[in-house]
Amino acid sequence: MPTDSRGLALGVLSAAGLMTILDGSIVTVAMPAIQNDLGFSPAGLSWTVNAYLIAFGGLLLLAGRLGDLIGRKTMFLAGNAVFTAASVLAGAATTPGVLIAARFLQGVGSAMASAVVLGILVTLYTEPRERAKAIGIFSFTGAAGASIGQVLGGVLTDLLNWHWIFLINLPIGLATIALAVRALPRDRGIGLAAGADIAGAMLVTAGLMLGIYTVVKVEEHGWLAGHTLGLGAVSLALLAAFVVRQARAATPLMPLRIFRSRNVSGANVVQMLALSAMFAFQIIVALYMQKVLGYSALETGLAMLPAAVAIGGISLFVSARLIARFGTRVVLVTGLLLLLAAMAWLTRVPVNAGYVTDLLPVMVLIAGGGLVLPALANLGMSGAKADDAGLASGLFNTTQQIGMALGVAVLSTLAASRTEHLLGEGRSRAEALTGGYHLAFTTSAGLLVAALVVALVVLRTPKDAAEPKPVDASAEPAAQPSPIA
Repeated sequence: MPTDSRGLALGVLSAAGLMTILDGSIVTVAMPAIQNDLGFSPAGLSWTVNAYLIAFGGLLLLAGRLGDLIGRKTMFLAGNAVFTAASVLAGAATTPGVLIAARFLQGVGSAMASAVVLGILVTLYTEPRERAKAIGIFSFTGAAGASIGQVLGGVLTDLLNWHWIFLINLPIGLATIALAVRALPRDRGIGLAAGADIAGAMLVTAGLMLGIYTVVKVEEHGWLAGHTLGLGAVSLALLAAFVVRQARAATPLMPLRIFRSRNVSGANVVQMLALSAMFAFQIIVALYMQKVLGYSALETGLAMLPAAVAIGGISLFVSARLIARFGTRVVLVTGLLLLLAAMAWLTRVPVNAGYVTDLLPVMVLIAGGGLVLPALANLGMSGAKADDAGLASGLFNTTQQIGMALGVAVLSTLAASRTEHLLGEGRSRAEALTGGYHLAFTTSAGLLVAALVVALVVLRTPKDAAEPKPVDASAEPAAQPSPIA
């Protein structure tokens, strides 16, 4: 495929990733306005997020495999069409039920499109250094989408209304579909007969959806409640039945051979641990700024922009060069150490923190995410064969969502429990909240230590990059399209 065509394809895939991540972060800022306008109950309001997460996380693995079977381009186009249509429905919603249904459909569309993106990328860019650059650019759009969403959500909600946080997806979605038709390479897939395991599909989808639902409801019910333990057991049983089914099926939905690669298995474990920990930065730091320091939603988004710029800049301009020079595993471990330092720093932030002295250093250290995310994507896709690229991509995205959901459940529950305990001791609300957040940051540091251990013991630099060639530090990276749609 010509270089120009590959560049356009990368731009299209990055724009789709930007839209998906933007949608995930933009909603959180507008939730109070949505609640006031549509009359959501506090418990009902959480379903504007939960409905999306359950559909998205539950369908990624299935969508990735279906992309291998029917064609990844077909799956990508269909997913963007569903997401764009659902965004219009969400923007036009006048009742809570319609908005929740639209958010579920957005999750379905996001899963269909996102599950195959990395699979398309690794088939477009087969040379290790080029692949590292492409994944770095794609990772940059993730950081940009998260930060832009927080700022843009406040701006659109304040200047217009919350409906526009969804309607903004319409022009981006239509442009992405139009360009994707021309830019993405055709792939017919290997055919449904090669893996149309209906029973397996039902088992894994039900197990993942139920598991994610159980996790997101932990904060409401508690870890040891009958609701959590009962549904968790059913979810694990469904997933265990799925694994047994895949071992015996003549045409499995997810061939278990994919787990023979220590890099594929190890990268997914490291990603789950690391993203669970990074939730403490993405969400809990934002809560700390607003509830303890008194920042507004817009001020919080602007305060976190340096972190997004640092992550984006490292992933876009630095990560590929470092991977080429030192190897993927070394870059990953370095990034994890920087993230660990950031979490360790956060365990000491005071009630009256100053931004420059107490928070800005964290925004710099969190740049380690710009090394971790591209390195993990390279390792997670390095052992996948061409026929399994969509499945490996879907699996990688699934562990990403599970990691984020676990981070939400575990760290939020720990922080809330510690806060209540400190309030009972007579501490002020600000002190109690800060103490709860300190526990969450400490737990995050522990998760990153576990991720480091797995990375050092399990992962290996891929053979095709085992002996990286020196890179001319003065050389500029090849021109690539802007990831902004």
